[in-house]
Formats: sequence, structure tokens, C-alpha cells
Amino acid sequence: MLGVEELEAALPAMTPWRVAGGRSVDWVVLEAALGTALPSDFRSLAEAYPVLVIDDFLMVSAPTPGTEALWGSESREDEILQDLYEMGDTEDYVPFPQPGGLIEWAASNSGDSFYWRTSPADPDAWPVVVRGDNGDWSEFPVGAVEFLAGVYGRTIHVPGMPGDFPSQNPQVLGLSDRID
Repeated sequence: MLGVEELEAALPAMTPWRVAGGRSVDWVVLEAALGTALPSDFRSLAEAYPVLVIDDFLMVSAPTPGTEALWGSESREDEILQDLYEMGDTEDYVPFPQPGGLIEWAASNSGDSFYWRTSPADPDAWPVVVRGDNGDWSEFPVGAVEFLAGVYGRTIHVPGMPGDFPSQNPQVLGLSDRID
């Protein structure tokens, strides 16, 4: 499993958004609301960075300190995925909390969704599953950080993505943790 540093090497434009000293996410609260632990690579990413928007296309989710229970419950109740499942448009994938169900961790502004498949039992072994806006499903045997590093390092190709994804010089915007 790759660390955040490898992702930063593949996507250096993200580094100005790193939060010095960490973000202090309350993982106990979040994981209680969600009903499962999350992969350690994602926890490290979410501790170091706020929500990231890459090339005004891909939004990588991160829980905001103080709203962990909301993040957990919203991730558990993915209405779009549930609707797709009920319409039979998820191939053999199921929504979480069903065994092996999907939990979304990123989305594109074109309607693509990036999930973990929560099987096997060890969250650090969960593969990434991508549902393209065209309805194509792809699975990658890597975690979220390794997936992003592979996409932006150009070692992972995601079928069905726009031709300019990823761009030659990806720009990154970090969204504030401020709670009003």
C-alpha cells in the first residue's frame, strides 16, 4: 500500500494544501457512524489534506473535523448507488452495508464514481471500483492512494474517462475545513 508521499510525488500540485500538524479527524466517531473501519492509506490522506479537487474534474472526499458522523452516515446511505442497484445497473456490485458493498470516496463532475469494495474483511485490502458515467464498471486491485498515484503517474488507465484525464499538468484545489 502506497503512502501519501508517493501520491504527492505523482501529483505535486497537491502539496500546498497539506495541513501542517494534521486535521484531527475523529475516526472513532466516523467509523461508528459508517459501521466499518476505513483503509489506512485513506486515513493518512484525510489527516494530511482537506477535500481535494483535481483539474476541476475529480473530487476526493475527506471528512471535515467536527462532521465525522455526518460523513459516515452519508457514505453509508448512498442513494444514487442504491437506485442503480435497484435498477440492476451495478453488475455484481452491491451498496454498503451489504457484505462486500461499495463505499464512495471520490466522484467526478461528469458523474463518475470511485468506490472501495468492502471485501475482503481487511480495509487495507479493499480494491478500488470505478463506475464511469457511461455505466462501465472497472476494478483495480489497489487502495485509493495507490490508485490516484497510478492515475496521475500514468501507470493506471481508467476505461471510459475523458481523453484529457489526467491532464498533462494537473492543478489541485483544497477545500476549506471551516464549519459555519
